[in-house]
Amino acid sequence: MRDIHYLFWDNDGVLVDTEHLYFQASAEVLAEAGVPISREQFIDISLKRGQSVFDLALRHSRDRIDDMREQRNRRYADLLRQGVQPMAGVTETLQQLHGRVGMAIVTSSHRDHFEIIHRHTGLLGFFDFVLTREDYTHSKPHPEPYLKALAKSARSARHCLAIEDSERGLNAALAAGLACVVIPGDLNRQTDLSSAHRILAHISEIPDLVFTPSATEK
Repeated sequence: MRDIHYLFWDNDGVLVDTEHLYFQASAEVLAEAGVPISREQFIDISLKRGQSVFDLALRHSRDRIDDMREQRNRRYADLLRQGVQPMAGVTETLQQLHGRVGMAIVTSSHRDHFEIIHRHTGLLGFFDFVLTREDYTHSKPHPEPYLKALAKSARSARHCLAIEDSERGLNAALAAGLACVVIPGDLNRQTDLSSAHRILAHISEIPDLVFTPSATEK
């Protein structure tokens, strides 16, 4: 591939398997308020468009929606506390990359959830810095998270690569001028990922992608 100095990693769905827990927490809270949400609606609203699923509850007052969102956040945190493991192959892949290329996490996860997730994963030592939802005004698919990552890394977009699993993350990376590879999970396979530099089947493909130019150029 091109001369890559930095890898910007999404967190949920790439490093750790948490997307289904976020859906579960959201669906349970919405159901209690009489607003059912299907898996397909969650994918479209949250993973494609990067919008709030609580927009489905607009018939409720704004205060009630805010309460529901806080309830979801607490429930999600409770689910995370039951234990989150790295995705298969993540630790081994990061070990291969560490020290050879800079790495950072750029996530839409809130800092408190992020800290619960990584309390026992052992992954954070591989990364130079982490940006969570509190570090920017606009979340993905807005480019701001990746623009801030570029500024913090002091690298140009052409020397960096984003690694995502969702359409909204892909669009954020592209809008920031980054090439992006996607590793779609179960919730993202039906989304439009056609503009990715590559769609990968497994995280273990990344070292060869980064370090073997002749095998990877589009």
